[in-house]
Amino acid sequence: MSTGKIFVADEQGSYLIKFIGDVRVTLCGSLNRYIDRVFGSSDVKKVVVDLLEADGLDSTTLGLMAKLGLHCRKEYAIDVQVFCQNPSILRTLDCMGFDELFDIYQEVPNITAKLQSITSVNPEVDEIRKQVLEAHKLLVQLNPKNSSEFTDLIRALESDQ
Repeated sequence: MSTGKIFVADEQGSYLIKFIGDVRVTLCGSLNRYIDRVFGSSDVKKVVVDLLEADGLDSTTLGLMAKLGLHCRKEYAIDVQVFCQNPSILRTLDCMGFDELFDIYQEVPNITAKLQSITSVNPEVDEIRKQVLEAHKLLVQLNPKNSSEFTDLIRALESDQ
């Protein structure tokens, strides 16, 4: 798997997040900051997550996607659009209950946005721990069936605080 990268674009209330390669916790500080930027906007019309070039997503990345989806539904009354053709990632999204929260498409969209690399952030260890904990709690909130997979991790992270 190739090292992960995240690219973003936003134009007039339409936001795009594109994952490339293997996206892991090391990129989640940057992703979380960008998501907070989206949340700070009062004019969100559309949010798209492009997974067409993603090889893999770790559970922290999935948790941040859940955070994005839950917030967009609650605050903006929109469902995030996800584009993905990778059978392994599609299976993971389905098993974790993302199909209840996102509009998932397998066809290639016509996106002409000008992408820019996400600003790199190197958060402190405590901030990373907090983000990982929040991400996994959101995965359990999204689908209680995820609880069995993440309960031990959540407990361990909570005991470190």
